[in-house]
Amino acid sequence: MTKRPLGANISHMLKARGVDVIFGIPGVHNIELYRGIEEAGITHVLPRHEQGAGFMADGYARATGKPGVAYVITGPGLCNIMTAMGQAYSDSVPMLVVSSCLETKDRHIGRGRLHEMRDQEGAAATVCDWSVTAPDAPAAYRLIDAAFAEFSASRARPKHIQVPIDVLGSPADPAPDQPIAPAKPVARPEDVAAAAEWLLGARRPLFIFGGGAALGFEAARKLVRLTRAATMCTFAGRGIIAPDYPLNCQ
Repeated sequence: MTKRPLGANISHMLKARGVDVIFGIPGVHNIELYRGIEEAGITHVLPRHEQGAGFMADGYARATGKPGVAYVITGPGLCNIMTAMGQAYSDSVPMLVVSSCLETKDRHIGRGRLHEMRDQEGAAATVCDWSVTAPDAPAAYRLIDAAFAEFSASRARPKHIQVPIDVLGSPADPAPDQPIAPAKPVARPEDVAAAAEWLLGARRPLFIFGGGAALGFEAARKLVRLTRAATMCTFAGRGIIAPDYPLNCQ
């Protein structure tokens, strides 16, 4: 089994999990993440600023339904992308941000290393679902699979994984095979039937659609036509109901 630097293996792992595009800016701290991008056959999009990388990943996720992935450097790179992470958290957008952090020997001791922060993990945690440090390759692989499992089976929100620079550069075995992705909960047929009966019996039905209904917009449009319901859409849900639907309150 051929070993590569962990950073390169992470890119190969993401490709195996269906990631075709990564947004980000390379630097001396996260260069190991970039070594596997071309080799894995992933397209890289280079913005002028990490905030741009974050909003690109956000837009990619909204447009494709697939998680948006971004690579950033330690300290200012992560801070720059936090604005986009906060927006993705607010709008329930699946985004995975992978960053470097200080070498293991330098963390939490205040030596004034390049891009050192008092609590980088904690800073990112304020604008995403969770922010965790991977101390070794097995932990990094587990966290990536945990992120993708949660994207599939629960409310999609951004996650942040940071890996020490020395760990990114250390030789590691390839990631394990992808586990079976959990499925989202599905309503029981009897519950669907009961809800349909209530809706058909309603005299003045009103639906409010948010961004979570985006992938089911065709069913939503059919439902409101059948029930002759009035509709409203949140900012994240705009476009789910056709703008020319006469009972849509803009």
